[in-house]
Amino acid sequence: MDNDALDIARFTELAHRAWGRGVWVYSEFLTLAQQDTLLRLRLPCPFELFGGLASSERKLCCFGSEEICGYAAQPPVVCLKMEPVQQKFADDLSHRDFLGSLMALGLRREVLGDIEIAENVGYLFCLESIAGFVCENLVSVRHTTVRCEPSDPPEKLTAPPPVTELVVASERLDAAVAAVFRLSRSQAQELIEGEQVFLSGRAARSASAVLAPGTVVSVRRHGRFLYEGIARETKKGRLRVLVRIYK
Repeated sequence: MDNDALDIARFTELAHRAWGRGVWVYSEFLTLAQQDTLLRLRLPCPFELFGGLASSERKLCCFGSEEICGYAAQPPVVCLKMEPVQQKFADDLSHRDFLGSLMALGLRREVLGDIEIAENVGYLFCLESIAGFVCENLVSVRHTTVRCEPSDPPEKLTAPPPVTELVVASERLDAAVAAVFRLSRSQAQELIEGEQVFLSGRAARSASAVLAPGTVVSVRRHGRFLYEGIARETKKGRLRVLVRIYK
């Protein structure tokens, strides 16, 4: 079986388990491609995605509903704060640094969600089942000694990024991607054709797709942004649109 077939079989099994037992059932963290596969299935049970933050890319699936289960979902996700013990002498730590140190502990990527960084402190969303292990064993990142403990994410991460106004020819997906990430239209189209662009978890199928306000656009190896709509039209007939770009 290929990966898509394995994912479909797994999602179907989890959905049937939740429906049959009347309890919430949770997957591990899913990539954008896996979320796209999931969102295109007809399953016997409703579900919702959760990653810790509204802007999270990697999310787990919560199969069930309050109506079926009789109680609200309680996703087994914990936020861990990974902070240099002496910030003054710490390396300038990147997402790759934190992820590399976590993977060196022998963890599977599926138990780890997004890693966000604020003021050289990493915030990891992970499954509750491995949080204690991470706190006990993650003692350094690069050459920097760190302490790791459960924490709420800081306001800088929970608050939406500021609004940015951009000028585009239209609300087409390729035009917006090119403007946000400073690419040519042809480069943006290549990313879309290569299934590297996702719209709120679904793989984009067409460069000419018109963006709707509230759509989160994720572009592999570039980043993601929230499209908020048209601010106004310029005298030359171009559009000033509003986006929130996640760093």
